[in-house]
Amino acid sequence: MNKLLMIIGLWLLTTVAQAQQTPAVPAQPAPQVTEMTVAQDGSGMYKNIQDAVNASRDLSQVTVTIRIKNGSYREKLVVPSHKTHVKLVGESAAGTVITFGDHTGDYAGHNTYSSHTVLVQANDFTAENITFENSAGPVGQAVALHVEGDRATFRNCRILGNQDTLYPAVENSRQYYVNCYISGTTDFIFGTATVVFEGCTIHSKRNSYITAAATTQHQKYGFVFLNCKLTADTAAHKVYLGRPWRPNSKTVFLNTEMGAHITPAGWDNWRNPANEKTAFYAEYNSTGPGANPKGRVAWARQLSAKEARQYTLKVIFSGGEPWEPSEK
Repeated sequence: MNKLLMIIGLWLLTTVAQAQQTPAVPAQPAPQVTEMTVAQDGSGMYKNIQDAVNASRDLSQVTVTIRIKNGSYREKLVVPSHKTHVKLVGESAAGTVITFGDHTGDYAGHNTYSSHTVLVQANDFTAENITFENSAGPVGQAVALHVEGDRATFRNCRILGNQDTLYPAVENSRQYYVNCYISGTTDFIFGTATVVFEGCTIHSKRNSYITAAATTQHQKYGFVFLNCKLTADTAAHKVYLGRPWRPNSKTVFLNTEMGAHITPAGWDNWRNPANEKTAFYAEYNSTGPGANPKGRVAWARQLSAKEARQYTLKVIFSGGEPWEPSEK
């Protein structure tokens, strides 16, 4: 009996020792969710866009697509820097609306930099078929879309507001807007980023200025408009293409159809003649009643065909990590 007990004890000790030496199998991470839906009627995974963005994986290396059903989403939406590769896809550009009404001087004390309806801080963001709206009305600076992330793409979107509608904000940000509609009153496309607008309609609501770039002296390109169309309300009959928010402002229009609301001078120095020596304002092959090369200010430029050929997505977005966004 004692011998049997000794054998059983040795077996138990050996079994325990072997179990301790066997490495534990790590738990498998949950599969990443790459498709979500948002619908106000409860038929989607979320009712609010912000909740879906918050649920996307932090620092994702693959695209997380959030499909949004038609509806008016009253949200002050933020895509923070750690929510990379988020793609918002609306059911339709006119029917999927993100709207809010903060503005400078409101009861909450907002300013230009905090008045946004949507703020995108993350890299590799994409939006398609969505309206971004600041509903405050003509009450001062009121940003609809504020973008700081790099490699941001907007396709078939509407960006609606009055003063300071679209804010492509920072120097190291590259942004691409294709087949978009952007409306506003004063400086309604403004900021420091390197931006290409391709096939977009830019609509002025009253006499004022379309762009106010703040390009730094380190940037080769600022705002570039390719094959766009400039339109206006009937009340607008003296609209400038741009004025320099900062001295090294760069804005170029290529193959753009310009309505009669564009003033012959084209550009303004923001009451500072010194800006004329540092700003780079140019056009190539402008058409329509607002195209007036001979009437432009003397310090603006008309590009040659050779110079115009340099304005490609590959060249414009070559800074830092190369990026050539898809045109479709």
